[in-house]
Amino acid sequence: MTTTHVRCFSVSLDGFAAAPGQSLENPFGEGGMVLAKWMIDTRFFQAMFGGEGGSTGVNDEFAAHGFDNIGAWILGRNMFSPLRGDWPDQSWRGWWGDNPPYHTPVFILTHHPRPSLTMEGGTTFHFVTGGIKQAWRLARDAAGGKDIRIGGGACTIRQFLEAGLIDEMHLAVVPVLLGRGEPLLAGLDLPALGYRCVSHVASPNVMHVTIAKTAAGGAG
Repeated sequence: MTTTHVRCFSVSLDGFAAAPGQSLENPFGEGGMVLAKWMIDTRFFQAMFGGEGGSTGVNDEFAAHGFDNIGAWILGRNMFSPLRGDWPDQSWRGWWGDNPPYHTPVFILTHHPRPSLTMEGGTTFHFVTGGIKQAWRLARDAAGGKDIRIGGGACTIRQFLEAGLIDEMHLAVVPVLLGRGEPLLAGLDLPALGYRCVSHVASPNVMHVTIAKTAAGGAG
């Protein structure tokens, strides 16, 4: 049975998933890369891009688990591109180069149509203009019985939580204060939406928190 997950999603201690000022040079916003450092430093992440070394232990285990049994991804447009508005052309092909780490169909939420883009390694980006439920249904069909991973950003995850479409969410809470940026959970009543914290595991530099849906949600 296909289930829908958020995994390895970093958030600051004050609840922000990205800093302001996202750009080509600052994909997590200005100063926001501190949120991703725990994962970048792992052996799994380094090996994924042909590197060597990296940390082992709890962080590495969560990083590797993030890709277990994933048959399709869903991303907000900002997770694919720093561009806004209409696509000026087809030259932007994502943050990750010719061989992105997804290796599955990936469904990009956007208001602006664009033809599907096939990359190396089994990744195909599909651009969905019909909203989160259309993207979720397409991902479910494409996953072939495997699971769906919602990759972010914060606005996309918030929409899926409000719709009750996320079964489990793993957050990596990084002990830094950003002060401002993209809030992940502000204003959401997660218990009322049927969610509760089911585990928390500490590493030396991050707290891994898992939240799961325990009541009937809004999938459909």
